[in-house]
Amino acid sequence: MKILHTADWHIGKKLHKHDLSPDFDLFINWLCTSIQENKIELLLISGDVFDLANPSSDARKQYYKALLKLRNLDCKIILTGGNHDSPAMLDAPGEILRELEMHVVGSLRKNIEDCVIPVKGKSGKTELVVAAIPYLRDADLRSASDGNTYDDRLEAIRMGIQNTFLGAAEICNTKYPNIPALAMGHLYAAGVETSESERDIQIGNQAAFQASQFGEFFNYIALGHIHKPQKVNALVPTYYSGSPIPLSFSERKDEKRILFLDTEKSWNPQSIPIPVFRKLLKLTGNLSELQTKLSELLDYSILNNLIELEMIEEHYDATKLYELDKLIQNFNKPGFEIVKSRVNFKNKVSGASELYAGSPQLEDLKPREVFLELLANHEYNVDINQEILGAFDELMEDLQQQEIPNEL
Repeated sequence: MKILHTADWHIGKKLHKHDLSPDFDLFINWLCTSIQENKIELLLISGDVFDLANPSSDARKQYYKALLKLRNLDCKIILTGGNHDSPAMLDAPGEILRELEMHVVGSLRKNIEDCVIPVKGKSGKTELVVAAIPYLRDADLRSASDGNTYDDRLEAIRMGIQNTFLGAAEICNTKYPNIPALAMGHLYAAGVETSESERDIQIGNQAAFQASQFGEFFNYIALGHIHKPQKVNALVPTYYSGSPIPLSFSERKDEKRILFLDTEKSWNPQSIPIPVFRKLLKLTGNLSELQTKLSELLDYSILNNLIELEMIEEHYDATKLYELDKLIQNFNKPGFEIVKSRVNFKNKVSGASELYAGSPQLEDLKPREVFLELLANHEYNVDINQEILGAFDELMEDLQQQEIPNEL
């Protein structure tokens, strides 16, 4: 069977208030062509379909239009929910989508057998079975996460994840013996490289899951959540496909891809590079160097390229701040937009200039980073410090997972 693995679409994402919906439309058009060219029979989408739990009407419309385009290709689809998704919103049209051979698993089912999906080939026989495991939320792991200490809670979460995958493997093996099986997951595996655009999960990423805990039953494990494409060191082929478009400037050098499997040949996937629809550029230097770099830009992209500027100067100079602001306001080069700027003065000075002296701006910090700064002002011992930070991480995750009522 020929399979494509993708994840982390983040429909509705804005990068520094810049709408990325045109990028996603171009990706879907390219994806449809790739499915046709490679004669794909099954498409796996491993979570974080939307960027927000309560996506806008435009984002939902874009999602359903994408599914319709894909459905017209006679390709089966299995889609799981991620930590950014509302399980209820994804699951609501599930019965209708299933009739169109689109299986959506937004939340972990009470009976894990309902997450195990047999996939029939052209012969009409079941050729593959997929354990479609969505992002595992606190409620899914709560029975195993009531440890007394911080370390107990971390270990309980890891064991809860492990037991979920091993349970799914047992069902696949018992109900569909001698049939190849793969699993889908949305989680943070230990040792992987992250980017700025991922949200910390499962106690601030501290409950990192050891990939060896997946076991060795599944032929392939299709992961989502990490936006940088990479292989995971596991007992079986285990990969993050990565996000199809750059979602932060930290991803500007990543080669975005989808993963292609031909199960008759190998369970090790091939990367299919996704075209670059626009570039994310980070330009650094003093004021004069930035002026030169902006003047020398050449446009070869379909969409406007987005620029982040960082002016680095030795000493504070109010005139240079004014000149930088004027440079940004007057910048009008076709094919380019400046969406963010920052200033770094190497030799910090006191007074109002401290605002521009290279200190991170509040909007650039994650809540956990702000809390760590606050925590550093108190002299707690190591154990108490860890407990407080763990409690904060759990509160943040509870807040992020609260489902906002959706209009369906």
